[in-house]
Amino acid sequence: MEKYSEKDIDWLLNLHKDTEKSFRSASSAEPKRLKWKHWVFRILLGFSALLFLIIFPFFLLIRFSVYLNMAYGLGAWTSLTGGILATILLLCIYLFLLSLKVPNIKLLLKLGGIGISIMVLGYCMFSLFYLSGVNAKSADVQSVYRSMHPILRVAVSTATLAESNLVITDIERFEEDYARMGLPVNQTSLHYRQESGYVHAVDIRTRGHGFIRNALLQSSLDIMGFRTIRHVGTADHLHVELRQPDK
Repeated sequence: MEKYSEKDIDWLLNLHKDTEKSFRSASSAEPKRLKWKHWVFRILLGFSALLFLIIFPFFLLIRFSVYLNMAYGLGAWTSLTGGILATILLLCIYLFLLSLKVPNIKLLLKLGGIGISIMVLGYCMFSLFYLSGVNAKSADVQSVYRSMHPILRVAVSTATLAESNLVITDIERFEEDYARMGLPVNQTSLHYRQESGYVHAVDIRTRGHGFIRNALLQSSLDIMGFRTIRHVGTADHLHVELRQPDK
């Protein structure tokens, strides 16, 4: 039998220790390499969640109003009121979840509910009665802004929050306007005043903007419940309309 010296035994023991140490070092290095990816993922996830929580109340306000108008045939103001109440309720739920550990939560919810109601109503009133000249192609377009359906007005105003240079090119039309534009008269156009007493269509400029911007704008309005048609050519624009309620 071959005999091993003390040096050989020490070498084997040290080899085992070195191997174990190297294995531990390699094992601990892997989490360090993945740590920054983990934090980047968490930051992106948190940002996305925050963005969703901010955008969702605006979406609910408009989408629920459109739903009430289309599905139940409720009037313009009744439908919009339903959307406003749903949005106030959602924001109150936000406030409740954020203040679970507050001692006097009832008082906070009462005062917060009043503040939220004033904020939502104020936003809607501003959207309903004001259109900046920056967002209108001409003074004529700006002057007929209030002829547009209230839900459509709030939707367009909300779109201007995402894009401050959004431009409305057309709202109300008359039969003679089609002849002036060299187009055949469209008797079913929602640019005419409808039975509701409002114009149910608006045109938004797309010329001079990129494909991604135009696609995002169109898809956002589609999701909100509006019907959109992209007209290309010399008068490149996005036609947006609120269809008549289901009978």
